[in-house]
Amino acid sequence: MAALSLSPRALYVEVAELLRQRIYNRELAPGSWIDELRIAEELGISRTPLREALKVLAAEGLVTMKVRRGAYVTEVSEQDLHEVYELLSLLESDAAAALCRLADDADLAELAALHKQLENAARPGTGSRDQFFELNEQFHRRMLELAQNRWRVQIVADLRKVMKLNRQGSLFKAGRIEQSLAEHRAIMDALLARDEVLAVRRVREHFASGLQAAA
Repeated sequence: MAALSLSPRALYVEVAELLRQRIYNRELAPGSWIDELRIAEELGISRTPLREALKVLAAEGLVTMKVRRGAYVTEVSEQDLHEVYELLSLLESDAAAALCRLADDADLAELAALHKQLENAARPGTGSRDQFFELNEQFHRRMLELAQNRWRVQIVADLRKVMKLNRQGSLFKAGRIEQSLAEHRAIMDALLARDEVLAVRRVREHFASGLQAAA
């Protein structure tokens, strides 16, 4: 039997990632219609992998499919924000409590080092906007991974994709980055003290402030 020739990554996956980044970067604005024909021609592909990519983005909540009208970039409502932040607050605060029990000293040192990088990225002249966002994501993602529940990691990853539709504007509101960093410091202090109750409270305060900035 001849060996199967498999592509390292399906084309629709590549297309989904390209469109995902365009949505995050506002090249495809919230509420805008996605012109499938134009994009297929631009990328030099048929509409089949493009439609498969749009299904992936619809499942993530980034795209809304409308009957006989096509695909639109999702507009995040205030109710959506409240629901997403509420779930993130519950899941990540639960992860923080688990982390206090499960993490060893090396794990906590790794998180502290990530937070230090985040502080440096926010300092004028030493970092960049993109670097700050990436390190912020890494910090939260690593917290979840160290809490050792892969289902929680997956659910939060999906919720954060929706949150990113709105998040960049909220973080760059006057004083929000400084406030966010102070909240991260408080979370780190609670984790280093292995104080579960305080860690839960600090994470929930962090998301409550984030929601207030985003709404």
